[in-house]
Amino acid sequence: MWMILFMLLPLLAMAYIGWHIWCLLPLKWYFKTIVIILMVTSFLLLFAGFRRATDSMPMPLAIGVYEIGTSSIFILLYLFMLFLLLDLGRLVHLVPRTLLYSNWWTTGGITLFMFALFLYGHLNYKHKVRQELTITSNKVTKPIKAVLLSDLHLGYHNRRDELHRWIDLINGEKPDVILIAGDIIDGSLRPLKEQRMYEEFSSLKAPVYACLGNHEYFSGQPGALQFYKDAGIHLLMDSIAVIDSSLVIIGRDDAMNMRRKPLADLAKTIDKSMFTIVLDHQPHHLEKAEKAGVDFQFSGHTHRGQVWPISWITDAIYECSWGSYQRGKTRYYVSSGMGIWGGMFRIGTRSEYIVLEVRGEK
Repeated sequence: MWMILFMLLPLLAMAYIGWHIWCLLPLKWYFKTIVIILMVTSFLLLFAGFRRATDSMPMPLAIGVYEIGTSSIFILLYLFMLFLLLDLGRLVHLVPRTLLYSNWWTTGGITLFMFALFLYGHLNYKHKVRQELTITSNKVTKPIKAVLLSDLHLGYHNRRDELHRWIDLINGEKPDVILIAGDIIDGSLRPLKEQRMYEEFSSLKAPVYACLGNHEYFSGQPGALQFYKDAGIHLLMDSIAVIDSSLVIIGRDDAMNMRRKPLADLAKTIDKSMFTIVLDHQPHHLEKAEKAGVDFQFSGHTHRGQVWPISWITDAIYECSWGSYQRGKTRYYVSSGMGIWGGMFRIGTRSEYIVLEVRGEK
């Protein structure tokens, strides 16, 4: 049902947008036809990535197909909203009919607006926000500094040069430990292998612990596990790591695995006198961490919708779709992600990494 809606709604939106473009462009019919064909083709390229057709293409072509296809869905979203707003303006007699029919001024205005909006969205995505988070606890004997990341989505769009830039940011923090809450991989393992991205992780100057995300399952779990191993990442898959005398990390398997171990069972095996951090990619059922007596849970997955107004949908779906949160004595942080899926735009959201410091109570 969800897949049918995912395909049907964009097709209906394209028909609506296509009709408006046809009416708006002051061009001959054959030029209008070319514009509509290019629009539809750009959207259909999205499915080439879903079906992994890009894996058999030359790398530059695969990158282009991926970026055009995944960007098109965001561009269509904003064109749909813009034309809908103009139609509503017509209904209340605020927008004259002549603005929407064979009008170069409106065509130029919409083109300039879309270019400016998505240029901002791209630059906003490239800017990585440093979010500080401090927690005090009588369970730690000395300060612990951790860099928290989620949703790197390494692949055809977030390539090795971008990963290198991120690693410089992380090393600049001089953390004691680095924690990644899943979705290191975007979808296809091919660009990670061909660009030997695992080598970049060896430049990190602190140990890395991570859990799986749903995209590790989409990419093929065996290959994802091998990448984690090659990258020197300590994978916690329903398992536990004791970092020092006062810190323990519980890494959960992703919710894609319906048979993953209950958090309560994992928490039973740890020393409750130690500060406990849970890595769980998808922020569902936050009450379970509270009931298990966990001190802090770090999650990602939501991207906070990536662009407005999808952020309103994620805010409605999740108890906490982004930022700091607390239930009882348990603290949470749900990250909007360091990387992104698909088109490299953030409008009304941000890309971020979290610098967590856990200090003893005075």
